Amino acid sequence: MKALVWQGINKVAVERVPDPEILQPTDAIVRVTCTAICGSDLHLLDGYVPSMVHGDILGHEFMGEVVEVGADVRKVKVGDRVIVPFPIACGKCWYCQKGLTSLCDNSNPNPRLAETMWGYASAGLYGYSHITGGYAGGQAQFVRTVFADANLYKVPQGLSDEQVLFLTDILPTGYMAAENCNIQEGDVVAVFGAGPVGQFCIRSAFLLGAERVIAIDRFPERLELARRAGAETINYEEDEVFERLKAMTAGRGPDSVMDAVGLEAHGTGMLGVADAVKQTTRVLESDRPHALRAALMACRKGGTVSVPGVYGGLADKIPLGAFVNKGLTMKTGQTHVHRYLDVLTDHIMRGDIDPTQVITHRLSLDEAPHAYHIFKHKHDGCIKCVLDPWADPKDHAPVK
Repeated sequence: MKALVWQGINKVAVERVPDPEILQPTDAIVRVTCTAICGSDLHLLDGYVPSMVHGDILGHEFMGEVVEVGADVRKVKVGDRVIVPFPIACGKCWYCQKGLTSLCDNSNPNPRLAETMWGYASAGLYGYSHITGGYAGGQAQFVRTVFADANLYKVPQGLSDEQVLFLTDILPTGYMAAENCNIQEGDVVAVFGAGPVGQFCIRSAFLLGAERVIAIDRFPERLELARRAGAETINYEEDEVFERLKAMTAGRGPDSVMDAVGLEAHGTGMLGVADAVKQTTRVLESDRPHALRAALMACRKGGTVSVPGVYGGLADKIPLGAFVNKGLTMKTGQTHVHRYLDVLTDHIMRGDIDPTQVITHRLSLDEAPHAYHIFKHKHDGCIKCVLDPWADPKDHAPVK
């Protein structure tokens, strides 16, 4: 089969690799019909997530059709259309039973690697390094999925692949981030980063009752998409964000702030330069926390900072004084995708949210290296790339 593989820092390629096989009776093989590139895939591309190995298959946003099941699989069958949540749940451990599926105790076969960095291991994740299990990802024609009964979610009739694809990650990620804000009637919510996750943070905040949402970014196409969702916007290259947020909230600050950027935030001034230099060493600092610093400073006293952006290791100059003395609450975490699938599917079916609005480019799997390039560098107005593993390259073109 064809798959996109990691070949080293800033190098990916489509290669022919062996087809996946059933290894455990709880496995299922999925023929991938639609897959996407996530912003956190860029952390792998850029080499900021340790334990990547040449030949690892990338991708954790994918869906498709079940073509083979193990002997113990009961809830899905060959021919079912399914989405595959990016965190892998066993369905039986204490965390899974509590709905904390991204913290599953049994799905990461390499817990010692994660424990070295984080104290405890997270769940296994598809296509996201050996620190999260070394599972082959979904930017491929076929994928072996594990604990199939606990993870494969059947797609309701009448919904297209593109309508449900982002249920695998970024739509629940935005929704959980907004839920973590504990939004109350009349609240003002600020979102740092108006990329795909930030767009769903914005839309979810409105769904959960925010009166106003303010999006902060620098790319015109992202800010325009945020405005179309009803958000007010700030271009951080044109305005001083902290002062602007104070002015927009009568001096009080936003009630909650979301950091939808993560470890490769674009910093400004000497601190931004220092972050970039230290991160390059992979030793002095592994994460660039510019957006997190800004979120902690901007949030009003007694407010909540929600962090859906991915952080992997160590970050410098975090304003803990602001965090403590303003009495802030911070909530974070990889997304417990399974918890939100039913409610978000209902929102899609009712037309409350249209996930396809973030798609700007539809390309074939063969064009994935080009897709990574334009996505990383924000060329051609790229916000979100969707890949078809079976298409001829000439059949696909950017959405206009």
